[in-house]
Amino acid sequence: MNGPQVRVRTPKDLRRERRRRSHSCWDHLIAAPLWFMHGVILGTLLRTCDAVGACIAVPRLPWVPEALGRGNTLRHPACVHWTGNPTRWLEHQRQRGSRILGVELAEEAVRLGDLPAARERTVMVLGHEQTGIPPEALDLLDLAVEIPMIGTGASLNVAVAGSLVLYRLAGLG
Repeated sequence: MNGPQVRVRTPKDLRRERRRRSHSCWDHLIAAPLWFMHGVILGTLLRTCDAVGACIAVPRLPWVPEALGRGNTLRHPACVHWTGNPTRWLEHQRQRGSRILGVELAEEAVRLGDLPAARERTVMVLGHEQTGIPPEALDLLDLAVEIPMIGTGASLNVAVAGSLVLYRLAGLG
């Protein structure tokens, strides 16, 4: 056996295979971390949104634009939807006909592996890392998805959980 059997793609190979510019708003898949504990998750989730062609929706809090900017390692601007009041924003998305999916531990939740790709405009809602999605927003969900775990932790980091679900919704995972 001579040399490595795995050929790593070069940056030039990757540039040839991927989009040359950032996507504009496709308005199909939106990650909505509406109640989050740490601003650092926004940059991670923003990179995942870029990878799968999704947008991110966040409340316009004074420190959020800076958190997005600091965590954004992309060369191009990302698609950001500003929400204002999170619950009212979700109500508006529901009125528009969007499918509202929450990443939450719930009795009737669909397991991540059984989640089909999004075939209609879908808003993926992420709650607070300690308290989850607030009760007033739970009633706005069409579906809850749960990420099965066998470890001792109660949940994953919001950016990690959101990334896993986004890949499934985008049909890439």
